[in-house]
Amino acid sequence: MKGMAGAAVVLRALRTLRPGTLATTSGWFFAPAESVLPPPSRAWCPPRSSCPVRALQVSSASRAGHNKWSKVKNIKGPKDEARSRMFNKLTMMIRIAVREGGPNPEMNINLAQILEQCRSKNMPKASIETAMKAAGKPAHQHMFEARGPGGCLLLIEALTDNHSRSQQDIKRLLIRNGGMLSEGARHNFEKRGAVVVPGQNVSTERALELAIEVGAEDVQETEDEEEQPLLKFICDTMDTGKVRASLEQQGMTITSAGLEFFPRTLLSLDEDNLNAASMLIETLTDCPDVVRVWDNIQADS
Repeated sequence: MKGMAGAAVVLRALRTLRPGTLATTSGWFFAPAESVLPPPSRAWCPPRSSCPVRALQVSSASRAGHNKWSKVKNIKGPKDEARSRMFNKLTMMIRIAVREGGPNPEMNINLAQILEQCRSKNMPKASIETAMKAAGKPAHQHMFEARGPGGCLLLIEALTDNHSRSQQDIKRLLIRNGGMLSEGARHNFEKRGAVVVPGQNVSTERALELAIEVGAEDVQETEDEEEQPLLKFICDTMDTGKVRASLEQQGMTITSAGLEFFPRTLLSLDEDNLNAASMLIETLTDCPDVVRVWDNIQADS
């Protein structure tokens, strides 16, 4: 059991910018993760009379995310390297946002949100400006679908100027770590809006109230790179701006807002497969061309 717990901690430490959820007492959940809100009428759910009362339970280290350095403290070398990696990923996200919606943050909401995230992470202004200028360089965005140890599903977002090279690099990393490219994995993921706010001094009950008040479909607990608590409000992609504005009206500070992929169903892994999947995700995240990795692993299994 200690080995299983250790593997779960490693997996939690690997999730980046999109950590885990508030635990629920119910046996069913609303995609993308275990729901803490009654699902909307259009979602699949049991009849109203059979729906159990749902209670939010904040767990101290629940699925902390694909940031492998989040548990490393008081060691300058690894922290500096983690900071550099984070800035590199944000640079790639800026380039993608500019390519998709233009360089004007006032006209490109996604870019504005990423720039806000860069500032919240204390990314140097010069680095942001360099990333904006680099957006004009030849590069293409790709989403690779893969299957990992134990049958877990992965979405690997990459930005590269050489698709063939990136595909071969990712394929090699997958094979070496018990995975493979696999078409169809994307069908298990759903793109949703995600608005993140600080979670300090916000009770479980208040988190649920806020989600209902702002029109979010789910609320998840997460952590930043310094293990500070955050709350992630999940909503329809078209409602991201509305949920963000509503949270601001409630006096909440927005840490980040944007679109993410969430699994429709989660998969529990045994100890060996959990360890192998953790290593695979870590290796993929370190790949220079990879921007983000999404998975459907039940990390607290």
